[in-house]
Amino acid sequence: MRPECIRRLDHARQEANMPFVVTSGFRCLKYNAEVGGVSSSAHTRGFAADIRCNGSRTRARIIQAAIEAGFNRIGIAKDFIHMDADPDKAPNVFWVY
Repeated sequence: MRPECIRRLDHARQEANMPFVVTSGFRCLKYNAEVGGVSSSAHTRGFAADIRCNGSRTRARIIQAAIEAGFNRIGIAKDFIHMDADPDKAPNVFWVY
């Protein structure tokens, strides 16, 4: 993981005032392909993490904290939030899985 990503994750965790369970962080290209990640995944460059969430209130806390911490690309799934700040990708986007 890139140091700036780790700093953002720690900042987001503090903002959310809750523990973060990282379900996916840095991925090598082989593992990324095995889990169905896109070939240009921010996970393979150390800019992304997926954080487990359960329920809409937890999801909202994590998303708000991620934005406060400077993550500008957020993917929303039923049981996790993807957050990244990959400088080579379009900023300020949200998507759902």
